[in-house]
Amino acid sequence: MEKTIKPSSGWLLLTLMFVLFAGGAALLLMGYFVLGIILTFLALLFVSPGLIAVEPNSSRVMTLFGTYTGTIKDSGFFYTNPFYTKKKVSLRAVTLDVPSIKVNDKQGNPIMIGAVVTYRVSDTFKAAFAVENYPEFVKIQSETAMRKLAGMYSYDNWEDGAAILTLRSSFDEVNHQLALEIGERLHIAGIEVIEARINNLAYATEIAQAMLQRQQATAIVAARSTIVEGAVGMVEMALDHLSRRGIIELDDEKKAAMVSNLLVVLCGDRNAQPVVNTGTLHQ
Repeated sequence: MEKTIKPSSGWLLLTLMFVLFAGGAALLLMGYFVLGIILTFLALLFVSPGLIAVEPNSSRVMTLFGTYTGTIKDSGFFYTNPFYTKKKVSLRAVTLDVPSIKVNDKQGNPIMIGAVVTYRVSDTFKAAFAVENYPEFVKIQSETAMRKLAGMYSYDNWEDGAAILTLRSSFDEVNHQLALEIGERLHIAGIEVIEARINNLAYATEIAQAMLQRQQATAIVAARSTIVEGAVGMVEMALDHLSRRGIIELDDEKKAAMVSNLLVVLCGDRNAQPVVNTGTLHQ
């Protein structure tokens, strides 16, 4: 468990170190070699190793002969036990760009997915001693969480029409779930996930063209359905107006011909070419 320690200021000991060095040099120049060496040795062995500078949003994990003694989280210049082993652990937020990897979605379709993860160390003891290399641990666990997330959702609802949440349309929910998945894996290392979001999502190369054609075909069918529905309504309205106003009396055969011609004109993908009939309707 993390334990925070408050070391003493190092400025007084820094002054003492300079005094010892100056005194040792002076004694050596005066010929008192033993005393000069002792003063210099004291400065190098007991004063200089204990001086430490801690930057803002940084920390030092202190161990004494293999035993964890505490963590310095305050910024400043301090003096600690010169026999402490000091390990630097940053408390700054770090943004990790997880490269795109090929995974399978819920429907088994191969997709490419990548993410951006922002994290920081919340427990220096776990970060320093629970895992071997916590930045590499974060990267690997983030990739593992992405693989699991992709298997939980469909890419879209083209194949799974009942899907409410998909990778493509439900970004907020999916990103929240991704952050939870990564956070659970990084808890052992004392890492807090600030944000996790998908920044790259696409079908894999081998099926991308087929999926694009499927989407285009679906869009064309939907557009055609709308056109036909509108055309039938217009034909119905035209026949109704002709009948109510008594402009022309049409038997079933003529109505069928008129409906056919109107549907061809309204539903065709090209502009209709007018043809002038100089004879009767039956010629």
